[in-house]
Amino acid sequence: MTPVLLQLLQLLLVVTAAPLVTGWVRLVKARLQARRGPPLLQPYRDLYRLLQKEAIVAPSASWVFRAAPYLTFSAIWLAAMIIPTFSIDLYLIPAADLIALVALLGLARFATALAGMDIGTAFGGLGASREMLIASLAEPAMLMVTFTLSLLSGSTSPAIVAEFVLHGGIGLSVSAGLALVAMILVAIAENGRIPIDNPATHLELTMVHEAMVLEYSGRHLAMMEAAGMVRLTLYIGLIGCLFLPWGIALPGASGLELAGGLAMWAVRTLALSTALAVFETSIAKMRVFRYGDFLGGALLLGLLAAIFHYVSEAV
Repeated sequence: MTPVLLQLLQLLLVVTAAPLVTGWVRLVKARLQARRGPPLLQPYRDLYRLLQKEAIVAPSASWVFRAAPYLTFSAIWLAAMIIPTFSIDLYLIPAADLIALVALLGLARFATALAGMDIGTAFGGLGASREMLIASLAEPAMLMVTFTLSLLSGSTSPAIVAEFVLHGGIGLSVSAGLALVAMILVAIAENGRIPIDNPATHLELTMVHEAMVLEYSGRHLAMMEAAGMVRLTLYIGLIGCLFLPWGIALPGASGLELAGGLAMWAVRTLALSTALAVFETSIAKMRVFRYGDFLGGALLLGLLAAIFHYVSEAV
């Protein structure tokens, strides 16, 4: 298959599988809490129901409020397209790297925060300020992980990093292990999961992402919810691509190898989403004032990963 067809396949795969990943996390959490929980396909039904409803917009809303859902979803979807999932022979791989990925996610966050403040409600401003606090701590940690991986592999391209790991270029590395833990902490914060935020609650004193989208309804809310689902799938795929890329098809792979890559991507996604559900069930929501400790630890791990790499190279 040509890189263009593989890229189109990934485009459809990410957006169609994202609600299923979210539904699986919710189902596993419910079973761990001895609840029946929602059906596995409930996120699809929720998105369909929201798309059928009328979008109610406040009279004080500007064009920013209306455009933000589409800009947010487009930026996150594009970011998900440049991360290899089942094959590294994608059309957009040469055009983007991990730094561009951070920029696209920052654009989506910026649009969501502007939309939260556009209406002028207290909740929107509260959520936007907390989102910027998290971003100011998470983005440096993400960049330090990027720099560490670029030092190890010689490139910031996720495809080259994955190919480098597949060929045994890293092996058992302290730097890679610290970068993995830092990436996991950043992924939890960026997706608003416990202990940073609880996506299943609307409590005024705890919500972050939900506060910014509280005024949305109808198709606008559907786009915001879909963007959050794609973001979760994006980070799961990113961790799998950079640190657990085994099974990803290389350029020139046969149809059987591509099918194996799809199967391995499904296994990695299932395993990581299950681990997320177990982690969220076993830990409590932390206070807002402790966000700095959580994400500061991620930044420190990223710095230590780069330092350990330099020390090991000197020795």
